[in-house]
Amino acid sequence: MQFDWSVIWPAIPILLDGAKMTLWISILGLAGGIIIGLLAGLARTYGGWIANHVALIFIEIIRGTPIVVQVMYIYFALPMAFPDIRIDTFTAAVITIMINSGAYIAEITRGSVLSIHKGFSEAGLALGLSRRETIRHVIMPLALRRMLPALGNQLIISIKDTSLFIVIGAAELTRSGQEIIAGNFRALEIWTAVGVIYLIITQVLNIVLRILERRMKIL
Repeated sequence: MQFDWSVIWPAIPILLDGAKMTLWISILGLAGGIIIGLLAGLARTYGGWIANHVALIFIEIIRGTPIVVQVMYIYFALPMAFPDIRIDTFTAAVITIMINSGAYIAEITRGSVLSIHKGFSEAGLALGLSRRETIRHVIMPLALRRMLPALGNQLIISIKDTSLFIVIGAAELTRSGQEIIAGNFRALEIWTAVGVIYLIITQVLNIVLRILERRMKIL
């Protein structure tokens, strides 16, 4: 089979719409994942016995199960268990990215916080700050800088993970490519275009992240 460039150009608008959906799912999911991850990570680091173990159970369950199983559980199993719940594909995809990335960000948070020398905590307490104020104003600003490379990596992983949501019919980039192929049967050209779009997105993010790392002077 010869590579036919003319097949790709009509498909570009549809693929770009899928790419927009991919980015929306990734950005919204990661935003929620950062909140979940920070809370769970701080619970693991500074929480009491109950908070620590609740966070640990959440992290182990999510990191120990495939993301495909998670999204199918949210989209198919929950409505069966609770008939009043109705979840569309976009919401199911965003929630899945939130909880999945949140579990990994929790460990990123814990590792970054623990990497800050205890002298900073002692200095904050010596200045009269409470433990909570010390964490908020001294520890977290330093930890967030160290977290940035790992958070950027998690964003890229989340973008690629959205391709797995094809199993629930989410209208993201991979699904768009599959629908085009179902109409023209040109898998070589369309999957090449899909791969190139993913590559462009991730490379642009890599450049932005490197600029941020330089500007923030990552320790």
